[in-house]
Amino acid sequence: MVKKCLFPVAGYGTRFLPATKSMPKEMLPVVNKPLVQYGVEEAMGAGMTNCAFVTGRGKRAIADHFDVSYELEHQIAGSSKEPLLDSIRAVIDQGTFTMVRQREMLGLGHAILTGEALIGPEPFGVVLSDDLCINPDGPGVLSQMLDLFEQFRCSVVAVQEVPMDEIHKYGVISGECIQEGLYRVESMVEKPTAGNAPSNLAIIGRYILTPDIFDIIRTTKPGANGEVQITDALQIQAQKGGVIAYKFEGQRFDCGSVPGFVEATNFVFDNFYVKDS
Repeated sequence: MVKKCLFPVAGYGTRFLPATKSMPKEMLPVVNKPLVQYGVEEAMGAGMTNCAFVTGRGKRAIADHFDVSYELEHQIAGSSKEPLLDSIRAVIDQGTFTMVRQREMLGLGHAILTGEALIGPEPFGVVLSDDLCINPDGPGVLSQMLDLFEQFRCSVVAVQEVPMDEIHKYGVISGECIQEGLYRVESMVEKPTAGNAPSNLAIIGRYILTPDIFDIIRTTKPGANGEVQITDALQIQAQKGGVIAYKFEGQRFDCGSVPGFVEATNFVFDNFYVKDS
């Protein structure tokens, strides 16, 4: 039912300067695989094989990563290094990749609207590569959310409990708990102070959105930080009973911060990296 996934990857990654001065933050490697590839593999695991990237200036490396490198493949063909390309070859063979540029950094809502031409009038996933989500013992987060979308036929956002001293970094939901870990969203607030937060349930970088979100974003005024926030657009959907929040199974690492990136790297190395590779 949901075949497309949008990847907003136009941000500057300033928290990782100087590393991101000339390299996209989404290409930073967690062990030996770039962040964005983890997100693409999660989307494809949910059947979303059409991957649409909203990029910006200096992001050519992302397009190159999801393309064949004939020179490299020729150089390592038949060697012990060739199997190291197996994972990205599988992704390239399975997926379709399209790109559009966000000419101005006007917020996540604006980035999603920029991707409308690549998505069209159909439901779609959204992955923010900064959030690395791993569920070692079960389906990925998008796969879990897809089951809920097929049940409720409305937008679905992933949430997790966060400490109140960090709540100002997130969009935060409140709503009716309809079953364990599942909420019908009644309100959303972008980056509230701890005293004004309606709960400690923070939205993380996984969404399944219905296509009417594009028309809503078009009329959404800039909000927090003077940017067009997807949270504000989802609030309008929520007022019609059209948003479900889901406390997902698995672990999430905030790879948009240096401590979170290091934590993710250590976790992947300890649990998944084949030491003799």
